[in-house]
Order: sequence, then structure tokens, then C-alpha cells
Amino acid sequence: MSGGTGGPGALADRVVLVSGAHGGLGSEAAKACAAAGATVVLLGRKVPRLNRVHDALAEVGPAPVLYPMDLEGATPDDFSELSARIESEFGRLDGLLHCAAEFRGLTPLPQTDPATLARAVHVNLTAPLWLTQACLPLLQRAEDAAVVFTLDAPERVGGAYWGGYGLAHHALAAAVGMLDRELAGSTVRISGLRPGPMRTPLRARAYAEDPDPRTALPARYAPACVTLLSREGHVHRGQVWSPPA
Repeated sequence: MSGGTGGPGALADRVVLVSGAHGGLGSEAAKACAAAGATVVLLGRKVPRLNRVHDALAEVGPAPVLYPMDLEGATPDDFSELSARIESEFGRLDGLLHCAAEFRGLTPLPQTDPATLARAVHVNLTAPLWLTQACLPLLQRAEDAAVVFTLDAPERVGGAYWGGYGLAHHALAAAVGMLDRELAGSTVRISGLRPGPMRTPLRARAYAEDPDPRTALPARYAPACVTLLSREGHVHRGQVWSPPA
């Protein structure tokens, strides 16, 4: 079973920004968005990998746009410039999908290097919130818009050794509810996506030998990203959705 419907045309004429667009879920979600009719802005720090995603999207949907950016070093002004450039080029933004992640491996919190802790909290929490703040004025001009945060399972990353990554994902889950209440009268929907275990480089850093036989390829959850970004996502407004594998 696929995690969501997200069929052709579900995102027709929409502009969607995907952060972490060259990662495991990010690249597959970007492809699914393009196949559903969206013009996708690909945000990521590794240009060669972004180029490969760009070429894949160009074969299935509207021509995508590359926007190289390293979230670790980006400032609020950088995010504001990104939003302004999207407005200048497209005149609109209908969706923002957060897939970027920073995780260097399992380490006891007392022994975690302070810079590593700060980097994980920033890339996984602060930067997505700064990016959301910068894009909200443009998103609020759309008739129907969505912001989707990709979240890890709290029972897993709240355990030992998950450090700044685990802390950030607990805070992101709280941010979904907070932003939903604050934007209750807005045309912008806030939701979270909590996919099941996926075979990604991030997971490989935690488990040299994957203990979960249910681990799926990221493509399994790409349709769920399209669902949350489309009008169908209204039923998940303010929620963190765990789609079926």
C-alpha cells in the first residue's frame, strides 16, 4: 500500500519548495510533486546531486528550478531573499516541504561536541522555522497553501544517544501544533509527516545493520507528501500524519 494518493494533477499549477531536495525522501518527494503537476524549487547544498534530481524531474513534469543553499550557514536574510526570488520568478508559492536533515551518528549527549549539538539543532529546527517565517507572507497570498514538516518517530529519537537531532524533532512536532493554532484563520495549512523506517543515509548512520525488516524505500512515502501539499491535505491540518507503509 502506498502512503497517500497524490495522483497526477493533484498539484497542477502549483509552485512547491522542497528543502533537502537531494536527500532520500526529499528527492523522491520532489519527483512525485513534479509528476503531480507542480513546479518544484529544489533547495539543497550539494549541487551535483541537485542537478541529478533536476534532470529526473524535467522528464516527468514542469521544469524545476535549482536553489543551492547550505542551511547551516544561511541567515534569515538569505531565506528572505529566497522567498523574494520565488515571488519575482513565479509570483506565487503554494507549498513548502521540509525534508532537510542533519545527523552525524549516535553519541551520548554529555560527550557530544558543542558545535555538533548546535549544528543539529539549527539545521533540524531553527533553519526550517526561519525558512517558514520567510515564506509565510508569500504562502498566505495563495488560495490554498501548505507547510509540511517531516518528523522522526518520537519514541525512537527521544531515546538515548540521538542528541540534537532528537531534541529538534520533538520541538518540530510541537511547532506543528503551535503554528496551526496561530494560522487557524489563514489559507496556509500546517501539518507534519511521520514516515515509517526508510532506507536512507541518515538511518544508516544510526544502524550499521538495520534492525527493522519493515524498512521501506523513501519512494514509498512520496505520495503522502503530495497528499499533504494538495487540497486533500485539509483532513490532516494541524496533525502529524503517520501514513501506512
